[in-house]
Amino acid sequence: MKTTRVIIVAVGGQGNLLASRVLGEAALIADVPVRMSEIHGMAQRGGVVESSIVFGDSESTIISDGEADVLVGFEPSETLRAVNKCNSKTIMITNLSPTMPFTVNIGKGVYPDLEVLQKLIREKAANLIAFNATTLAKEAGNVMAVNMVLLGALIQTKTLPISTDHVKTVIRTRTKKDFVQINVTAFDLGYSAAQAVSKVENA
Repeated sequence: MKTTRVIIVAVGGQGNLLASRVLGEAALIADVPVRMSEIHGMAQRGGVVESSIVFGDSESTIISDGEADVLVGFEPSETLRAVNKCNSKTIMITNLSPTMPFTVNIGKGVYPDLEVLQKLIREKAANLIAFNATTLAKEAGNVMAVNMVLLGALIQTKTLPISTDHVKTVIRTRTKKDFVQINVTAFDLGYSAAQAVSKVENA
């Protein structure tokens, strides 16, 4: 089976790990071999959290520089920080809504200009799907559903050997009952947003 390597980067509290686990369980439902690993920074303080997910035939979860087939960034500066994992064929998906680091919030740092960030990311991306996932999460009913919005965008690319139905089955069975409908709605909004961005990019 073809190997597909996915890197997901976020800051603590954005739901990266839940998104990764949903993908992992969806792969198991689809009878697709999957291996996962996680790197935790100072997540409780907004530090980086990175997940590596390898679908298909592989004995390692290590994704070296230039090996990622897909990069999903929950926060634009973290997306840029991870571009070394990409190559000329990598699909990049990024949320354009920044999460300000603690140092910025207390006036000890400056967040990079968002337009410059997007330009730098675009220069590295063969296929960039960039939109404000936070706005769509709020539209779905909970700002914390950013992870589900970006899952929808990821599945829309059709780069993974799992389907929308596989992912939604896991969302319905593994997320808290009170948030199931919000999460499904967020997933659908992300799927539609990625579809719309792709049409514009390919026009």
